[in-house]
Amino acid sequence: MQMIAIGGAIGTGLFLASGGTIASAGPGGALAAYAVIGVMVLLLMQSLGEMAAHLPIAGSFQSYATRFVSPSFGFAMGWNYWFNWAITVAAELVAAGLIMSFWLPDVPGWVWAGVFLILLTTLNAMSSRAYGEGEFWLAAIKVAAVIVFLAAGVLMIFGILGGDSPGFSNWTEKEAPFNGGFLSIISVFMIAGFSFQGTEMIGVAAGEAENPRRDVPKALRSVFWRIMLFYVGAIIVIGFLIPYTDPNLLRSNESDIAYSPFTLVFERAGIAFAASLMNAVILTAILSAGNSGLYASARMLLSLALEGKAPKIFRKVNKRGVPMPALLATASVGLAGFITAVIGEGAAYTWLVNISGLSGFIVWVGIAVCHYKFRRAYVAQGYDLKDLPYKAPLFPLGPIVAFVLCIVVILGQNYEAVFNGELFHVLSSYIGLPVFLLVWLVHKLVTRSKPVDLMDADVQSLQPQRSKA
Repeated sequence: MQMIAIGGAIGTGLFLASGGTIASAGPGGALAAYAVIGVMVLLLMQSLGEMAAHLPIAGSFQSYATRFVSPSFGFAMGWNYWFNWAITVAAELVAAGLIMSFWLPDVPGWVWAGVFLILLTTLNAMSSRAYGEGEFWLAAIKVAAVIVFLAAGVLMIFGILGGDSPGFSNWTEKEAPFNGGFLSIISVFMIAGFSFQGTEMIGVAAGEAENPRRDVPKALRSVFWRIMLFYVGAIIVIGFLIPYTDPNLLRSNESDIAYSPFTLVFERAGIAFAASLMNAVILTAILSAGNSGLYASARMLLSLALEGKAPKIFRKVNKRGVPMPALLATASVGLAGFITAVIGEGAAYTWLVNISGLSGFIVWVGIAVCHYKFRRAYVAQGYDLKDLPYKAPLFPLGPIVAFVLCIVVILGQNYEAVFNGELFHVLSSYIGLPVFLLVWLVHKLVTRSKPVDLMDADVQSLQPQRSKA
């Protein structure tokens, strides 16, 4: 479970986008943004952990939203999450094609998209254990690369490796450490938040964990601090070794592997094959994210079907416990990877990420709301908090603060386009929010579902609740 969450959270956001955040907000601004978002994620994972350890069900936050908020909210949450990761899988396939062009430029990107789609689907179809094993090794490669990067970076900061140390000069150059002021930090929030997305997969995986009451709290505690160490540590190392004015930091596309901040640092450490090394690591990161996304979205579709919110065919699982119809339906969305790779690789990848980017934050808002309602219902119904296998330590402040920060990130993700009246960019940035609200509203109007009363909320059953619709 720990490697599943790490695998989902460590990817191109760290290896590529981290350079752009430093260029935009300076090393201090980027560090502050990642730290604030990290605290937000910690609060959210504590909220999710309390519910998932007590109610380890495949639908996770979709089921919690149905039980504690309203059936319509749960419906919208579930389909939003499925869409988010199904589209992310397609986007990762496009990115994998771009990565492979580094070594084999004459092979069309759609060929690699097809190869990797088959590979990831086969791995997920074998069994949950096979998926877990595959994800463990894919994530392990990324973790090893980050650890080596941090170790080399510390040695370079102290002048032991790679020549003379720059000292604190890059933290005081021009407007550093805070370039662009508070608004620049706000602009980095979205990138930082997107980088952390995937940690919530612990909740989805809890339904198939051997001992969720023990494993979920353990995974939460260790995963958060490891991810924070990796992200914050990487920002600190890059901030010390590369000035925020370096134009290469802004080159964060998959086709610019040679300009990844990780590649730049490794090259200055004297590693001649740094670009090829990071290309392999980033390919691993992309496949890991696609693998995790396929797993999580297939389980979410299964959960929706079990609760009557998706076609009955998606309820079926094979003898190995794999929801094959849900898996194949999710994988079919990956066909978009073929189409977009043929039409225009880089632009297609950007559009796919823009479409799905906001969905993850909507899920995080939902987790905070669900936890607040769950705890109130649990207490109102007379249950003892001491019986919970894991209790979020900062309730009610934790979910409230997380909720507010998520709203700030959602509203401020592209404030510049709003202020400048750039309608096209506003639409591409915020399209996920009205779509979510529309799905919620339409389901509510059709089913006439009502908010769940605290005394009626099911805070104990592990069985899926069938929708009356």
